[in-house]
Amino acid sequence: MSRLLTFVLVDGRLLRVSIRGEGPPLLLVMGLGGNIEMWDPLERALNGRGIQTIAYDASGTGHSPTRLVPQRMPTIARQAAHLLDALGHPSADVLGVSYGGAVAQELALGNPHRVRRLVLASTSCGLGGVPGNPLAMSLLATPLRYYSPTFLRLTAGVLYGPSISGKEDLLRAQINARRARPPSLWGYASQLIAGAGWTSLPWLGRIAAPTLVLAGDRDPIVPARNARILARRIPTARLKLVHGAGHLLLLDQAEHSAALIADFLGAG
Repeated sequence: MSRLLTFVLVDGRLLRVSIRGEGPPLLLVMGLGGNIEMWDPLERALNGRGIQTIAYDASGTGHSPTRLVPQRMPTIARQAAHLLDALGHPSADVLGVSYGGAVAQELALGNPHRVRRLVLASTSCGLGGVPGNPLAMSLLATPLRYYSPTFLRLTAGVLYGPSISGKEDLLRAQINARRARPPSLWGYASQLIAGAGWTSLPWLGRIAAPTLVLAGDRDPIVPARNARILARRIPTARLKLVHGAGHLLLLDQAEHSAALIADFLGAG
């Protein structure tokens, strides 16, 4: 599958961008601290279903330089919209996972003409949602899982749920992707700052894009009740809970997830 890796100037800042496959464009917005390479299982499955994927390293993650001043969530979402401008896409489908789901919600609110269809995976409305497992949430406060394979192996079940257990190939691939391009400490902290106090609860009813809310029913970080909140409040939303899946359902059930997403986006 063809892939273009490049740097794109957006709002005066360089972003590392990956464009894979052919077909209608789907912008992928990664979770806390994540990088382009972590999308690989899902991208392969989506590309095989006729969807072009556009992934990028947010500022301070992967190979995108860290910003000195942390940005708030609406500004981060505008950066994603301006990335589409720079790539020549007036509109696109958008998928946000976990922290990236917050960015995607802001993008759909502030730039409704840019978002054709919206996929929100393993994410929540922020404040007003149902908190995750306290131990899992405390582990998210540190980016150590991006630097230490031992730490990730020891905490993967607590962080991501039981579905990661026994999937050595996936875990090894995630360790390699994370260690190769971990977030900077300030980049990670900046994302935590952006998420602190953020909520979409008051304005979820204003999201106009047709929306698929996708979640695992064994997610320790974002309990499935959060998906139900999103689906109830977004007017055009449909909900799909994946039985037995945890926080990494897009990766550990990539083929199944891609089939659900492609069907929703109309790619077959």
